[in-house]
Amino acid sequence: MSSKPIEPREYHSAAGGWGSLRGIGSTQLREQALPSALGTLQEQNKPGGYMCSSCAFAKLPEPKPLEFCENGAKATLWDLTTARCAPEFFARHKVSELSRWSDHDLEMQGRLTTPMRYDPETDHYVSASWEEAFAEIGAELRAIDPKAATFYASGKAGLEASYLYALFARAYGHNNLPDSSNMCHETTSVALKEVIGSPVGTCTIDDFDECDAIFYLGQNPGTNSPRLLHQLQNAVKRGCKIVVFNPLREKGLIEFVNPQDPLQMTIGEPTQMNHMYLQVRPGGDIAALMGVCKRVLERDAMALAAGTGRVLDTDFIDRHTTGLPDFIAKLEATEWADIEQACGLSRADLQAAGDVYADAQRVIGVYGMGLTQHVHGSQSIGLLVNLLLLRGNIGRPGAGCSPIRGHSNVQGQRTVGITEKVELAPVEKYRELFGVETPDEDGHTTVSFLEELLAGKARAFIGLGGNLARAVPDHDRVHAAWRDLDLTVHVATKLNRTHCLPGKAAWLLPCLVRAEQDQQETGPQQVSVEDSFSHIYGSIGRREPASDLLKSEVAIVCGLAQATLGPDPRLPWREWTGDYRRIRALIAATFPDQFHHMEERMDQPGGFYRGNPAHERIWKTESGLAQFTNPTVLNAAGIGDAEGRFHLVTLRSNDQFNTTVYGYSDRLRGLEGNRMIVLMSPQDMQRMALQEGDRVVLGSDAGDGIDRRVTGLSVTPYDLPPGTLAGYFPELNPLVPLWYHDRASKTPAAKSVPVRIVG
Repeated sequence: MSSKPIEPREYHSAAGGWGSLRGIGSTQLREQALPSALGTLQEQNKPGGYMCSSCAFAKLPEPKPLEFCENGAKATLWDLTTARCAPEFFARHKVSELSRWSDHDLEMQGRLTTPMRYDPETDHYVSASWEEAFAEIGAELRAIDPKAATFYASGKAGLEASYLYALFARAYGHNNLPDSSNMCHETTSVALKEVIGSPVGTCTIDDFDECDAIFYLGQNPGTNSPRLLHQLQNAVKRGCKIVVFNPLREKGLIEFVNPQDPLQMTIGEPTQMNHMYLQVRPGGDIAALMGVCKRVLERDAMALAAGTGRVLDTDFIDRHTTGLPDFIAKLEATEWADIEQACGLSRADLQAAGDVYADAQRVIGVYGMGLTQHVHGSQSIGLLVNLLLLRGNIGRPGAGCSPIRGHSNVQGQRTVGITEKVELAPVEKYRELFGVETPDEDGHTTVSFLEELLAGKARAFIGLGGNLARAVPDHDRVHAAWRDLDLTVHVATKLNRTHCLPGKAAWLLPCLVRAEQDQQETGPQQVSVEDSFSHIYGSIGRREPASDLLKSEVAIVCGLAQATLGPDPRLPWREWTGDYRRIRALIAATFPDQFHHMEERMDQPGGFYRGNPAHERIWKTESGLAQFTNPTVLNAAGIGDAEGRFHLVTLRSNDQFNTTVYGYSDRLRGLEGNRMIVLMSPQDMQRMALQEGDRVVLGSDAGDGIDRRVTGLSVTPYDLPPGTLAGYFPELNPLVPLWYHDRASKTPAAKSVPVRIVG
């Protein structure tokens, strides 16, 4: 073995800057988007304009001249490509051939233009009419037990289509309504609901203008929510201290150059974004937060001894919380050595982070899937809430809990009824407004749908967007079973890998993208979406549709429902298709406290805030108070350490949005040209006698006797904690067992997957 030191890969520039502009330009050239697409970018995320179909960040009341980020621009240009995936393409390629294509190559064929039906005799998709599609799908759905069908939603569709989709499912006879939240942030919905009574974050975007410190856990804004970097940069310039807990050193949380600041882009220096960057082990956030909390209690004891003001907000704790004595006892019984081992961080660093927290008057806790996608991810969220409660940092300006969502309307879909849980559905309103009786039993999460699929009990799958079969764990087992479904229906804009796993009857139903004009009987229609901060906005598309045969998601949902359920004067699907204002009136009638006067409010600058009880310190928990919780583990990974075992973190690249791969550049990590890689620390490479570029095979170390492996991975040195590997989603999803998920929410635990190098 060579004695030359192994240097980790890295990006040597700041996030943002000229690199961001080049990334947008490369997508523009690749997609050959029309000049009108640039007009869409100028309207993007502005009042009266188009709301980005990428991340769920806020739409500001006073937008900048260009109110989009690199990934938002890529998403828009990707949608408005001039490439077309027309029937002639499908005539040239069998589906079995297409199933071997890469994610990138499939979507590069361009926009779907025509309804397509799978012909099993020829193994081709063939064109069909909308009338034929609706009639045959309706007949298939009527022929099966409704509870054997699952209606999945990706997070892209607006509130109008989402509301009707949920109504359709329940009128048909099931609550099987999983969505992309099941794959990423369902842990938030479950854990926050238990401890503060709200299933969503408590912050608004204005809180970032007033905070003194931000504790930032398991989220990469440079790749996944670049527009947030502006708020973070402004906070840092005010003197706010950002403390980061993340296994990878992500560039957006290290340094940033604002592409909209000419001075910084030319002669200025990058903004240094963090006060501390702590590379926690995968799943080690519980232990790390325990250490921070221990330091806060130490500081409080020191203040008491010195006769100065308390560090703990005792008035808030006494009036608004329960369970602190038990949590203090847990902290006191937990040894520092155990904390250090579980999180991989030193006592000194955790105490320094605790000092930042104790010295700040207003603190926001920001997190992403690095906190939620673990077997004990719910406990990680509970510890973050514990920390915030110690100093009253929930329910006041400049403070709160702020999960960062990925999809543009994934939170909104849950708000208007897409949920598998009966208790969260507007059951009484369905009965009152439509005479629809909601089935009594809870429906499928994504994981339970897949369990039914593997057991041979699932019969039909309707996908309102998305690429679910590619996004889920346990690819080999799931994909083998997917084609046994009697019916698969995909509402889609581009071809993807899930479409290449057709059921016995299979349909592709092409839809408009949000930036395209949606013309119905009463004229151009707009839709509405919800952001991560519980604000609702109107969105209207103005671009020419990619094909005259495209339908809106609303029209497709209504067409399917009409064909399946038949005529019913209380369910006028055709009239709803013709005028989306009628659908918004239903949303307002169903959720009057949150959506009153929706039509008038959604187009105002900054949208409207639908409210959040925890934001007002109203705790809709079982006790009526915010709840301190005690962890049962110090590391959120479901399987602990063992000789030769690594814990794998799956990632998205800078050239990717969920399963959509725009290209092969992961610029912000200094990685180019190859997604079949495994990132490993130089120390672990030396220990394993590996060199950069060596080919390895990763195998599951879940201990269930199932052989899961991914071959052909190239070893790449990267700055990671010992015993940690990282690689791309969805390529490494075959290594994630279906049963390996958060215990409370069933969110797949894709951030601490036990693996070994097996070849």
